[in-house]
Amino acid sequence: MATRREARERALSLCYELETRGLSADELLAELTVAPDPYAEHVVRGVDEHREEIDALLRKLSEHWALERMPAIDRALLRIGSYELGWEPELPLAVVIDEAVELASQYSTKDSGRFVNALLSRIATELRE
Repeated sequence: MATRREARERALSLCYELETRGLSADELLAELTVAPDPYAEHVVRGVDEHREEIDALLRKLSEHWALERMPAIDRALLRIGSYELGWEPELPLAVVIDEAVELASQYSTKDSGRFVNALLSRIATELRE
């Protein structure tokens, strides 16, 4: 079984693929030859199920950034982080944000870590007050 961090990393690749290919979680997961870790699958399904709510929240709280202009990896990470903050209340706030920032720093632009940190912090304030 993968660690929670590895599961988030797999969820990131799957959420990125969901968007780029325009598939639903069910369609994408059915195509896979190797099923993802249960937590990765749970996150992907949660992001897909709540995508409209998550995207509305991202649009509301992002300052000077249209959702469509954000790097695709950042969007996927922000959706995952927003899902975990809003629909997985038992997860520690710091863990959700720190892991999203680490993945942004590893897989996206040089400024993505700061951007993801700032936006998820605003989302956390909105969802977990």
